[in-house]
Amino acid sequence: MGRGEAGRAGWTLVQRSPVHLAQLAQASFASSCAQQPRLPATMVTVEELREMDCSVLKRLMNRDENGGGAAGSGSHGALGLLSGSKCLLLDCRPFLAHSAGYIRGSVNVRCNTIVRRRAKGSVSLEQILPAEEEVRARLRSGLYSAVIVYDERSPRAESLREDSTVSLVVQALRRNAERTDICLLKGGYERFSSEYPEFCSKTKALAAIPPAVPPSAGESLDLGCSSCATPLHDQGGPVEILPFLYLGSAYHAARRDMLDALGITALLNVSSDCPNHFEGHYQYKCIPVEDNHKADISSWFMEAIEYIDAVKECRGRVLVHCQAGISRSATICLAYLMMKKRVRLEEAFEFVKQRRSIISPNFSFMGQLLQFESQVLATSCAVEAASPSGPLRERGKATPTPTSQFVFSFPVSVGVHPTPSSLPYLHSPITTSPSC
Repeated sequence: MGRGEAGRAGWTLVQRSPVHLAQLAQASFASSCAQQPRLPATMVTVEELREMDCSVLKRLMNRDENGGGAAGSGSHGALGLLSGSKCLLLDCRPFLAHSAGYIRGSVNVRCNTIVRRRAKGSVSLEQILPAEEEVRARLRSGLYSAVIVYDERSPRAESLREDSTVSLVVQALRRNAERTDICLLKGGYERFSSEYPEFCSKTKALAAIPPAVPPSAGESLDLGCSSCATPLHDQGGPVEILPFLYLGSAYHAARRDMLDALGITALLNVSSDCPNHFEGHYQYKCIPVEDNHKADISSWFMEAIEYIDAVKECRGRVLVHCQAGISRSATICLAYLMMKKRVRLEEAFEFVKQRRSIISPNFSFMGQLLQFESQVLATSCAVEAASPSGPLRERGKATPTPTSQFVFSFPVSVGVHPTPSSLPYLHSPITTSPSC
């Protein structure tokens, strides 16, 4: 088989109609793609979607890394998975699936049930990539030679359903990025991760951290709060929520060895009584709220989100903690995911719970999160509909009263030092907020 034939073996066009494929990389790859007229966008269907073998993507990624444009993960890959070949890789799987494991540098599209219902068969780039403004601009400007889309395991383009996420994403790309070729990764993430795991990133278990050394007889460990000295629930260490965001307890915040092992550069202390132990070594911010049904934690959501984003922009890592790492700090992490990933409370809750199983915001905090969900989704829907929307609540604004249909203010609060067995009532979040 000749060199050109070998290159063509990695690309398949399901329909026989000639479709142009822009040069993806250098001459060695471009020679394998016939330069033919492009069909009008209105004539192109999902069945005409080009297909890419996993081996071809691996070669592109490998060459890009060797050429100095190594594929990154998370935000580092958002502007182009393969800088040398100007390709963009879009992960069309749900947020939870993407967070559990993804091809390095891929961007996760947002196409949940709310987007689908509102789209009615037609989504926009703003809907599927709400937080990727620069990616959208590059797509519209034709700065990507190709976009490679993948789901969990679709073997062929012809097997895609018209209402599948991939189909909706492809249609949006063809309407908004007419000069960009679009390809489906054959076999999806399942096949690629099986054949080339070295090019994938997966959620890792926390690295082994040396256990705490109990104080010897007659000694005491004075850390300013009893939960720091002798935690009643030691989960081993903080858990990674996102590459730059960790969740833990006051005990973890008092362990400098843990913080250094994880590369923590900043801490968000969501309590009014736990001290900041290492102010000369880390950046600190305090949110002084109590863990009870009267506390208004939602008035701090935007300030906390901005702080986490500021740490992220500086390429740092932030540990969000309260005393137990169960209620207050978990609430802040949930709010961050809902706001930045545009996911519902139920999805964010499940995502965090998979990483720290004992999280359990008190009922009032859950009610405030539901209210926040309705505001986030309402704002998102308003943007998608190009109509003005009300701003999210800021600190100092009036607190929702218990009469609100979305706020639950029962006189129940998680104790400061609960044990995992005492938290059976919130294994899944309340989900009664309206969809937009």
